[in-house]
Formats: sequence, C-alpha cells, structure tokens
Amino acid sequence: MKEELNKIPIFFAIDDAYTPLLGVALRSLIDNASKDYYYCIKILHTDVKKEHMKQIKKFENENVNIEFVDLSYYIEKVKDKLYTRDYYTNTTYFRLFLPELYPQYDKVLYLDSDIIVVGDISELYNTDMSTNLVAAAPDDIIQKNKVFQDYAELVVGVAKYQNYFNAGVLLMNLDELRKFKFQEKFLYLLSTVKFSVAQDQDYLNRLCKGRVTLVSHDWDVMPYVNDETKPEDIKLIHYNFAYKPWHFEDITYNEYFWEYAKKTEFYDEIVRIKDSYTEEQKFQDREAEKALAELAIKENSCVGDDRINRG
Repeated sequence: MKEELNKIPIFFAIDDAYTPLLGVALRSLIDNASKDYYYCIKILHTDVKKEHMKQIKKFENENVNIEFVDLSYYIEKVKDKLYTRDYYTNTTYFRLFLPELYPQYDKVLYLDSDIIVVGDISELYNTDMSTNLVAAAPDDIIQKNKVFQDYAELVVGVAKYQNYFNAGVLLMNLDELRKFKFQEKFLYLLSTVKFSVAQDQDYLNRLCKGRVTLVSHDWDVMPYVNDETKPEDIKLIHYNFAYKPWHFEDITYNEYFWEYAKKTEFYDEIVRIKDSYTEEQKFQDREAEKALAELAIKENSCVGDDRINRG
C-alpha cells in the first residue's frame, strides 16, 4: 500500500442506475492518474446495490481506495427543501454538504460520473485556489447560448456570464467554504430562492461569485458544441445534459467513452442500456433541451435589466 503518499480525496455522487457509468469514469481516471499520490475515492449514494459495490471495489489498487457512503440519513433531514425536476435526483445536491460532512479535509475534488478523464487528475487537484471557494471551468452551454448568458447574469446574478462555471467538475476549498458558512447560506437560499434551470449549479454560482478560480476549458470539455479543442489538449470530457454516448450514436467524443467502457466488466450492461433506449426517450431528451431554453427565457423575462450596451 502507498497510504504514506499525499492523499487526494475525490467524491462522486450516484444512484444505482449510474453505477456502470461510474465504472467507466473510474477506469479512465485511474489509468491516467499519477502514481505519486494516494487517491481516496468516496461514492456518495442512497441506494446502490451490493453487487454493484463489489464491482466498483475491484478498481482499488495500491494507489486507490474506494469507499461507499450512504447519505440517506443526512438527506432525510433536508429532503423537503431540495427542489428537483426532470432527470435530476437529490444526489445532485450531495456536493453542497461536503464542507460539513468532511471536516478532516481542507480541499477535495467533486466529479460527476458522466465523464472520461484523459489527463492526470492530480494536476487539477493541485490548482492554486488561494482563498477562493471553488475552482472550475466555465460552462460551455452558458458560453455558447445567448439565452443562458442572460440567465446567468440576470437570474443567477454573476457579474459576467463568462464567470458562470460548470459544477460537475469541481475543486472545493472546504476550509474556506466552512469559514464562509456555505451550508448555512445554501439552506437559507433554498428557502428563499428557487433556481429551476440548473438548480444546485445555480446555487453554487450565486453563493461563490467573486471567489471562483476559473480553470482551463480542457478540464471540462463538453460535446454540446463541436469546438476546436485539439485532442492532445483534452484533459476531461463531460457528457453532460442529454449528450450521452450510451444513449445516442452521434455524440462528439463518444470514442473516448467506448474505449474505456470496453475495459470494464460493465461494458455489456452499458450496451444493453444503449440498445434499449427507445426513440421516444431520445425524442424526450431533445425536447428537454428546448424546454430548458424556454424556462430560461421565462425566468429572464421576470427580472429587470438595467445593463448598458448589452450587445
């Protein structure tokens, strides 16, 4: 064992249906991570099957420890306050409770499980945050869409939409978040403001604005737009929203996902998921994207705008 090495705590949050995809994410992360660190990976959940846990635990090696943490007891305390819609579940809020749940850590990484890591994750962890609360990449969907740009500024309240970050790949300064009394402020905001477009991500952007370290787009490349990111520059691919290669054939960067899926015992299960995904479900995914934009437009129209030279 190499537990004497510097530790990097990494958190995921899943429900049982996402376990196969977590397996693919872990395979990519572990294959490309520096061996100079010891990775303490914690899987936050409420309902993962024992068999799936055993399969995930097989990824452990001398540099990697994996622990499943059932947060049912914790979510029970606040579940009535947590607003979700569409495909979201309460697991999306788990990251917001990390500062108080893990007082032993000063800094942690939180990662969504719909990712592929092709860079060395220790590089992201070692980002210099100073006293900022979080470090993350600008959200591609916001950066490429005028409706969501206005939403970020008018509704969420960030000074510039370019500062609005994606919370699926998040370096969290737990020490500063505790000093900031983040959880207390988050629960208060939950009771006074309802963000309905990106939910927990909107809350994070609202609460952390002005104290965010923006990292390179290369650490959160999305297939939402086929941008000009060079393959050699990609560090992490995030198949967020409805852009899932395990649902659709023509997703940009899908080859990275299937490369690592084939290295796991989840491969056949993921193929079955893809084959059983119906045309109706695909249609609903496409409609959900339109509905999200319409929701943002509606939210935008409810807020006055006194900006000058909006362009």
